Amino acid sequence: MSEHIIDNDVSLRMFTEDDAEEYYHLIINSKEHLKRWIAWVGSVENEEDTNISLKLRMEEVVENSPKWFAINYKGKMAGTIGFNEVDTVNRVGELGYWLGKDFQGKGIMLKACKAILDYGFKELSLNRIEVYIAVGNERSRALPEQLGFLEEGRIRQAEWIRDRYEDQVIYGILAKEWG
Repeated sequence: MSEHIIDNDVSLRMFTEDDAEEYYHLIINSKEHLKRWIAWVGSVENEEDTNISLKLRMEEVVENSPKWFAINYKGKMAGTIGFNEVDTVNRVGELGYWLGKDFQGKGIMLKACKAILDYGFKELSLNRIEVYIAVGNERSRALPEQLGFLEEGRIRQAEWIRDRYEDQVIYGILAKEWG
């Protein structure tokens, strides 16, 4: 999937080197909003930091199927979605996503999640997709709940975010449970 048009406003596409500046500004514009729940956001200081991240994502495409995508909304980068990890032996993908603060509340991420679940189950032949979300991140937790994931457990003090450990909830959905 190099580009997937979801509707007139929302699409997913692979990253390119030309995305570095827009990606950087999206992160910086949303940094305070994002760093409450995403540990790596605090380490982004300059455009070079995002260049490294984009290069790693583009190298994955050469090695195998793309796993991370830019979410575009009305022609602007709104966030990212994809698989943090893919276990090809057990056919399990770990979903990750984030959306810039100016793009919240428009239904963008729900559409993007549906598209990436289709991609994971149909194109990557995954049997299971799981997502780990901080217990207190209610907005992010609402997505897998709305999409039919099951809450499977809680991992205590799983991630250091800013100045504290956060518990995470793990959600999972199987291919046979997805549309």
